[in-house]
Amino acid sequence: MLETHPKFLAERLAEDYKRQQTLFSAQPAIVQRYLETQGKRIAQAVVDGDLHITFSLPDRVICTLENVDQAALVTIPQNQRSHTAGRFINRFRKIELHKELRHTFTELEQSPDRAVSVAAGLLRHATVMYMVSQMLPAGRDVCYKPADADETIPSIPEDTGFEPESAITASTDAIAEEGGSEAGRGDLLVPFVPYARKFFLPQWVAFDENGDLLMKSVEEAESHIRSMQRFMEVLFLAVALAPYISVDGEYAKKRYGMLGQLVNQGRALAIYQVKEIIARIKQRADAGSLNRGLRLSLPYFDDQDLKIDLSNFEVIPSGRIMFVPAFVVRAVRQEEVKVSQDTRYNPSTRKHLLHLLDELEQAFESENW
Repeated sequence: MLETHPKFLAERLAEDYKRQQTLFSAQPAIVQRYLETQGKRIAQAVVDGDLHITFSLPDRVICTLENVDQAALVTIPQNQRSHTAGRFINRFRKIELHKELRHTFTELEQSPDRAVSVAAGLLRHATVMYMVSQMLPAGRDVCYKPADADETIPSIPEDTGFEPESAITASTDAIAEEGGSEAGRGDLLVPFVPYARKFFLPQWVAFDENGDLLMKSVEEAESHIRSMQRFMEVLFLAVALAPYISVDGEYAKKRYGMLGQLVNQGRALAIYQVKEIIARIKQRADAGSLNRGLRLSLPYFDDQDLKIDLSNFEVIPSGRIMFVPAFVVRAVRQEEVKVSQDTRYNPSTRKHLLHLLDELEQAFESENW
């Protein structure tokens, strides 16, 4: 039971991380560069969803041997250096490469040959370090607070007071606009709005504090949401390959910064889309084109799966039934009851979805819409 205690697990992960960092630092520079090159290839294959990867261990590593006090440079035989993970048949078996790779690394780390075991651990380490430190853009130092007392993910940016206005725009406060510069004058920097600068990566902030769209289109906002999801997916894959990477300072900073931003902007996108749905329903109702039935797919942001999902329900069954606003109100209230009792939602997602349903209900509750 002791080994499953959160404090014990955290200490063990910290020990694993420190051991791998120390081992990696002890390697000759040429071995470190080789591990980093192989780790980059592996990381790219994992993130790209490749089915198969071939990699090589270095020809030698520094490690400790049994009955030897000091670490020594040990050669790895040529026939034990090349390895593969994954198979092309996995396309049909739906086995992801990172799972196959994790199994391959574990087998190699259990090798009776000490040099092979150490080299495999170092290559795993180089792979996840590249994923966290090199594959993902660095962001700003941020501080979030929960939207409500019962929220588990802080997602509302706090005003720390360290955002002085300046006539000089830092690179993290603006984005270089393509085609907007004059010869010899460099790129045209377009500053981010103050609200966006409170987030980890301002360039992916699509909605302001009032829910207004900052982008040219909602499609561009959706693209930013996908970029943030991709960011979080890389962090997930890194932890799946080496759980101890979760104690790395860079990992912690990037996860905290992007998780809060994704939840905030994901919810803002859902709210924006619901308002668009309300406007379309009213427009179609005025045109008399809702008298043959109406089904709604209400978007909401699931902060467990970190994605926009849909709540589907029927407002008016198919047939020649004249649309009246009360039908929407009745259908929404029935859906609210279902959502309130559905155990698939965690408390914060349920609260968010209920808020969206309430927005829909309020929009049609009055006869003066």
